[in-house]
Amino acid sequence: MAGPWGTPRQAVERALRELDRNGLKLVSASRLVETRPFGRPNQPNFVNAVAAIETRLPPQALLTRLHAIERAAGRRRTIRWGPRTLDLDILDYHGLVLRGAPRHAARSGLILPHPGIAERIFVLGPLSEIAPRWRHPFLHATANQLVLGLRYAGSSVGGKPMRKRARP
Repeated sequence: MAGPWGTPRQAVERALRELDRNGLKLVSASRLVETRPFGRPNQPNFVNAVAAIETRLPPQALLTRLHAIERAAGRRRTIRWGPRTLDLDILDYHGLVLRGAPRHAARSGLILPHPGIAERIFVLGPLSEIAPRWRHPFLHATANQLVLGLRYAGSSVGGKPMRKRARP
């Protein structure tokens, strides 16, 4: 879905630039991958990528910063899994596990590692590109192993790499 930052591809590219300023340092980023929508099928394709960043921000402050970037890109949280201009998630934060105290989860909405990471090849594919040895704290499998398992199981949401555009 296009927004103030342009097409989905342009929004992700700009978000990657935003992840390299104001207390955030972009360490690496995967290729951009175009995939069919997850959750609600009747909407435009999504553009996905995974980025590794360094920050001194604690997880909740990082999530707040990511939500501010989403809002700047025109994100409005109206329909679960509906069209959006940008969606930024924390997949992992130094292996920290946040599951659970209801008061904490209700306040922040933050669960770590991201609860859908192991079932979503459109996340695992880009993750395995930049961190192939990342290990899921509960499943004890690497990103590469999880990707192989989903491919073996016939996941239908793999996506295709997008061609790189020349940088202006």
